[in-house]
Amino acid sequence: MEDGIVTAKGIVSSSATAGIGYATGAGSSVTQITGITTAVALDGMSGQITTVASTLAAQATAEFVVTNTSVAATDVIAVSTTYAGAGSPVVSVAQVGASTFSIVIFNATTATTALNAVLVINFAVIRAVSA
Repeated sequence: MEDGIVTAKGIVSSSATAGIGYATGAGSSVTQITGITTAVALDGMSGQITTVASTLAAQATAEFVVTNTSVAATDVIAVSTTYAGAGSPVVSVAQVGASTFSIVIFNATTATTALNAVLVINFAVIRAVSA
C-alpha cells in the first residue's frame, strides 16, 4: 500500500463475516421533507435516505431526485429498502448523471393497499467507467 492506494486483482475478503464495503465515514444520511417526490441532497459513496410517510396507492409509482456530488455519470447505484408498513414498496434507480440519480418507488401490491409508513432506502455507489 502506497499513499492509500491498494493494488489487487479483484475484490477480496478473507473474513467469513466482514464482507466488503465502504469504511466508516464514507456514508451519509438525510431525511426527506414535505412529500414523497421531494428531492434530497447528501454526499457520500453510501448512505441512507428516510422518506416521509408515503401514501402511495397500489400499483402506483413516485420518483425523487438525489443530489450527491460523489456520483459520476457512469456509476452504478445499488438500492434496497427497509419498510414496516402496509403495501409492498420496490425501489429502483431510474437514471444516473453527474452528481445526481433518481430513485423510483413502486407499490407492488395487487390489493388496494396504499403504503402507510416511511421507507428507509439504503444506497451504495459502485464506481464504474465507460472505457
